[in-house]
Amino acid sequence: MKIPSLTIGDLTIRIPIIQGGMGVSVSKASLASAVSLMGGLGVIASVGLGEDMASTTPFEERSRQALATEIREVKEKGLPVGVNVMVALTNYSDLVAVCAEEDVDVLFSGAGLPLRLPEYVGDSPIKLVPIISSGRAADIVCRTWSKRYSRFPDALVVEGPMAGGHLGFKFEELVDGTAADLETLVHDTLEIADRYEQQAGRKIPVIAAGGIYTGADIARFLNMGASGVQMGTRFVATHECDVSDAYKQSYLDATEDDIALILSPVGMPARVIKTSFVRRSLGERQKFACFYKCLLTCDAKKANYCIALALLNSARGQLDEGFPMCGQNAYRINRILSVRELMEELTQEAEPFL
Repeated sequence: MKIPSLTIGDLTIRIPIIQGGMGVSVSKASLASAVSLMGGLGVIASVGLGEDMASTTPFEERSRQALATEIREVKEKGLPVGVNVMVALTNYSDLVAVCAEEDVDVLFSGAGLPLRLPEYVGDSPIKLVPIISSGRAADIVCRTWSKRYSRFPDALVVEGPMAGGHLGFKFEELVDGTAADLETLVHDTLEIADRYEQQAGRKIPVIAAGGIYTGADIARFLNMGASGVQMGTRFVATHECDVSDAYKQSYLDATEDDIALILSPVGMPARVIKTSFVRRSLGERQKFACFYKCLLTCDAKKANYCIALALLNSARGQLDEGFPMCGQNAYRINRILSVRELMEELTQEAEPFL
């Protein structure tokens, strides 16, 4: 194949596609295994796992147990695996420790700047990859890690404004279209990575994310200098994705007008598919009790709804009590594929442009 591999430290990913970590319960072991088996890198989202366990098990403990179980399911197949852990989680350091203990290959961390991440993994050889949304953020992370820990990121994921889920931009920037596009962000991040590579003594790969839909998109960013891409939305519409059929069907049914930006209780903008729950939650406070206390930035007394429960309901197919998160291009999806079919389609589309 003409498509180049992606190298992060001593890990070689044959096809330079990273499947984005999608919570709650969207990307688990089934999806991650299928992607890694096809030569990409599958990623488990750590947030919201363990909610099928007995409620008598404390939140922190069931989160730990469930994440370890998902990781082991992939590792037992002899496949590489990544895990996404959000900085905004109250049990952030706890879940990072699980990743180190379970010998995860790559740890991705965003939804806030992971400035203390290296101290939570100790001497573990796990590869650390911040998810950032600007060259400035990349600079802050590299400078902080260098000063505090004499360490540099093993790679950088730069996520643009067309991504799904929680977004690292101001709500107003996204609404009025003034947020920097992914091409600009990749260019800026490549300059930062280049600046620190000499100090690090190795390459710091830059991975483009957010709105990448076709193989031609992949080729465009590789030709710009990115070492790989991260994709989430396309992998939701696969047979192996861990969500309910109703969740996947919402992608097939969505029109461009059905995709909306909301201000999440996390305090960040989020891109979702409109459901009746979205309309209700924007207008009035929903009755709920906070069972999780899972997010540092969520004030349950002021929030209109519990986003953890809304996302869990959606993953289970209860779309009238939640909403699917998605990227801006979700409305373009018109069929469910296997991961094999999707990976083959993407690589075949990319190769003529490389």
